[in-house]
Amino acid sequence: MTKALASLWMPLAATPLVWLAVTLTAYMLGRLLQQACKCLAFVSPVLIAIAVVAVVVLATHTPYRTYFAGAQFINFLLGPATVALAVPLAKNFDLVRRNLHSIGLALLAGSITSIISGVGVVWILGGSHTVALSMAPKAVTTPVAMAVSQEIGGVPALTAALAILGGIVAAVVGQYMLHHLRVSDWRAHGLAAGVAGSGIAAAQVASRDESGAAFAALGIGLNGLLTALLVPLLVVLWRA
Repeated sequence: MTKALASLWMPLAATPLVWLAVTLTAYMLGRLLQQACKCLAFVSPVLIAIAVVAVVVLATHTPYRTYFAGAQFINFLLGPATVALAVPLAKNFDLVRRNLHSIGLALLAGSITSIISGVGVVWILGGSHTVALSMAPKAVTTPVAMAVSQEIGGVPALTAALAILGGIVAAVVGQYMLHHLRVSDWRAHGLAAGVAGSGIAAAQVASRDESGAAFAALGIGLNGLLTALLVPLLVVLWRA
């Protein structure tokens, strides 16, 4: 930046609300681009917002701690937003109860496949043992993934990055892939988003169908619980 621009920016950068405004503006820009591209799934507002904010933070040499002082207001809303998924779940409880057998099989298959495939990819590519452990719990919500990773000896920060990346990928290609496979049932879309641990994909489904939102909430909660139980058990068996 030029000296004049730097002298103008530095006082503003220390103000938390500036970074809140930057984050919201970046997301709105992403929404506008998505609408301009006729709502293509590959034009993800979240992915665009991450890229824009990253460029601004790097260009202004802003420490992450300074940025997060403003963005923490959005981060705080992640909890209530996740809990809010319980509302459609409660409204569709009878529908969920009638499909418990199918949900259980899909959940078990998805969770085990995610754990084994993640560790397998690292092993095939010659990655370290620590990276493999960090990869194992990637398909659950970030706080749960980090806690499981720390418990089994992984790197929580790496697990968080993998979980966020996986959530974005699921949101970008998930619905497109399911439609391509001619899966039109929103219950399947919601459960797939939940088992993938993608809050972004779950929000996309929730905005289109209430029953899909219920199955997404169920998938997120149960997959987090199942992964927290399975990963330490599989790690113990692996080390035996």
